[in-house]
Amino acid sequence: RVYVGNLPADIRPKDVEDLFWKYGKIRDVDCKTPSRPPAFAFVTFENYNDALEAIKGRDGVLFEGQRLRVELASHQGADSLSAVSITRNGGVVDVEKSRSRERERDRGDRDR
Repeated sequence: RVYVGNLPADIRPKDVEDLFWKYGKIRDVDCKTPSRPPAFAFVTFENYNDALEAIKGRDGVLFEGQRLRVELASHQGADSLSAVSITRNGGVVDVEKSRSRERERDRGDRDR
């Protein structure tokens, strides 16, 4: 499942499909339009490697004047989402865990 952020408020699932169809078979597109822009979507690919290619191919691309933010998304609990990023060497990094470690390290530096 791929998170696609920084989308225009009038985005439709077909628009998102048009952005990602070339990377592989798409199982589902779920567009979200919050009360405060920007909109975002989740794209579910049949194949995990297709999702990785879509991230590499679309992250940072300009779409209707905005740079897309494209990254893997995973569920943690019923309603929360945690973002993960692909590193340059192809590894996966849990952004929330990395941020948590940085905060702990910063607090440790202050305590000295």
